[in-house]
Amino acid sequence: IKLIVVSFLGGIEMEKMGREEIVAMYKSDVERLLPYLSWLRDKSGADVTKSYEADDNKKTIAFPVYDGTLLAFLNELGSTAFMNQNYRYIYSRYRIRDYKDELKQIDKADIMSMEILGGILSKYTLGGMTKAYLWTEGVEHQIFYRALLKAKSIIEYWDVPLENTGGDL
Repeated sequence: IKLIVVSFLGGIEMEKMGREEIVAMYKSDVERLLPYLSWLRDKSGADVTKSYEADDNKKTIAFPVYDGTLLAFLNELGSTAFMNQNYRYIYSRYRIRDYKDELKQIDKADIMSMEILGGILSKYTLGGMTKAYLWTEGVEHQIFYRALLKAKSIIEYWDVPLENTGGDL
């Protein structure tokens, strides 16, 4: 239900929301994702996949096997208010073309542009379900890490400091 409701919160609806409403919308989700922050930082630039190949020299197609922590993070992220099925509209509205543009948008995001963070995270999370290389790129280019860190700093600026109650992974 949460995913469906969030997908209707486009730019116009988001602009009508006040700061307190936006903080309330994202705060609990950011807190749930905080335990992954240090893992994402440590894995930046590292390979989070391994290729599976049969051990007994049988001919099989090699396929990627993803890190369990990454899959748990993506599962958690997929059930947050950040997810937006219409993330492509955010990309076209803000003229985001590649990961460098994504990082620029993440850096300049503020409380009134949390939808941009959601759009970027949605591309890598939802898009990765059909193009799995996006998950690897999201970690490699620090997209997940920087977007989550930025969301945390925005929430803390407008509310109170968030505590990582789940500990590090």
